Amino acid sequence: MPTLPSLCDITANARAKRERRKDARPGELLEAALELFVEKGFAATRAEEVAKLAGVSKGTLFLYFSSKEELFKAVVRENISGRFAEWNTELETFEGNSTELLRYCLTAWWERVGSTKASGISKLMMSEAGNFPELTAFYQEEVVRPGNDLIRRILQRGVDSGEFRKLDVEYGVYLLLAPMMFLALWRHSIGLCVAAEAALDPVAYLNTHIDNLLLGLCVRPAADTPSV
Repeated sequence: MPTLPSLCDITANARAKRERRKDARPGELLEAALELFVEKGFAATRAEEVAKLAGVSKGTLFLYFSSKEELFKAVVRENISGRFAEWNTELETFEGNSTELLRYCLTAWWERVGSTKASGISKLMMSEAGNFPELTAFYQEEVVRPGNDLIRRILQRGVDSGEFRKLDVEYGVYLLLAPMMFLALWRHSIGLCVAAEAALDPVAYLNTHIDNLLLGLCVRPAADTPSV
């Protein structure tokens, strides 16, 4: 005959479930906040909506995050800026040439950020930056600057190795970034509304961008140089 659990066992199991639930709450809140921030924008998203979507009370949300601004910062760190250490390590240990590195980085950006809900944060910042200068400064410091620096290092690596022609690396960063930002903006605006036959193929788009970018960046053999 099976032994029935004791009251102590039932209490212990209930406590363990509550503890697991408590540990999961920050992640659930960040996931709910990301979804609402991307869907509605920062200004229009209310703390109680985030709490409701995460299945907790508004008071519980503020136990973990002192304000909506701090919640937004945590969302950015969880999905983008907190990953720069990992990405920089990948750059430093990459064994291929700079052409391969550039292609790898843009492809990895799409897989890890561009194709995810996190890419909507770029659209949010572009549309609301002027209304929230403190958050804009935070985003500039934790996302824009390290992101630009990462791309700058990739380009400089190619220039130093002789694979890429000499160029203004500072503006070369924006040359590479602009089509990526367009793709993120398109995905969270017009891309939500167009018919399937008119939809943009993100992978084909990025491959075309990379191919054309490399045509302009790469040093060509002397035989390929047009005669004057």
